[in-house]
Amino acid sequence: MSSSAVPVPVQPYGRPPLRTVQVLGGAGAGSSAHVRSLATGLAAHGLRVTVCAPAEAEGEYDFTGAGAQFAPDAVSALRAACAGADVVHAHGVQAGMRAALALRGRRVPLVVTWHGGGPGAKGALGRLARLMERRVARAAAVVLGTSSDQVDLARLRGARDARLAPVTVPGARARCDLDKVRAELGVVERPLLIAVGSLVAHRGYGVLLDAARAWRTLDPVPLLVIAGEGPLRPELTRRIVDEDLPVRLLGRRPDAAELLAAADVAVLPSRWEARSLLAQEALRAGVALVATEVGGVPELVGEAAVLVPYGDAEALATGVSGLLSSPTRRAVLAEAGRAQAATWPSEDDTVAQVLSVYDELMERWGR
Repeated sequence: MSSSAVPVPVQPYGRPPLRTVQVLGGAGAGSSAHVRSLATGLAAHGLRVTVCAPAEAEGEYDFTGAGAQFAPDAVSALRAACAGADVVHAHGVQAGMRAALALRGRRVPLVVTWHGGGPGAKGALGRLARLMERRVARAAAVVLGTSSDQVDLARLRGARDARLAPVTVPGARARCDLDKVRAELGVVERPLLIAVGSLVAHRGYGVLLDAARAWRTLDPVPLLVIAGEGPLRPELTRRIVDEDLPVRLLGRRPDAAELLAAADVAVLPSRWEARSLLAQEALRAGVALVATEVGGVPELVGEAAVLVPYGDAEALATGVSGLLSSPTRRAVLAEAGRAQAATWPSEDDTVAQVLSVYDELMERWGR
């Protein structure tokens, strides 16, 4: 080669340009933020990325701004996108099911990241959920579990290849005056508690309201705010009014990161969580966390949170009250939370792991 020759760039992951489709089954905050982060990293490595997702997810997470093409989650659009893909990566079991159906008859590897899972509904709905999990686990070339219990569940459901892939989503940073946030909520002279997540049964908000009854005896009485929307709003609102609970439903809030950073204690009362977005953001922000000891939560937070059994309103109330009465304990947890967050994989680590899986599949499938 002459000294004037220009070297040809080598694409280290698969056959250039590798074409990947990321499939979202809904607009959940954790999975949507992960896909946005993943799309950014994959596009930066030269991959052609298409994100198939609900329109509201594109509006909030701007996948096109991350360097991806956006396609609506309609069946026809998904099938068309998958037809030109080298690898399809679905996020969540429902997304995995839709992707498996779209790939029927095509020789394209399917990767599924399980962002959800855990104990399902009972009866007919539970049987249907388990059937879907089995079909998705067996259709996937690789299942990536975001917590160890998800990996175990995927293997139980028949996955040929299930691996731990603890994703980390971008850390949201508060960009406002936190004292002003507290003043607007009316908590200048009283503690602020926060929970974030959709108003659905598995979030455990019924138990959280049970715990809130005990906080009425504290002086000053803390205010619990819940940022999220969902079908349980009428039921929760009725209880808050009838029982005179110190709780406010804020609805879906784009400033949830600022609300969290301004809080004294974050509360995660869920029946099951894999790699909770709220827990990640609370530990990063140095906000003391009380969470249920379920799913992937203990693995995620280590010793940096107060863990209580799911469904135990008394333990939840006591855990929060204990932190409110001890600024020193909150400070210790804040320091421990930041240290624990530093042990989590970075966004670059997450992208690198996914790229290595894609590269392996390209070799295995001869593409």
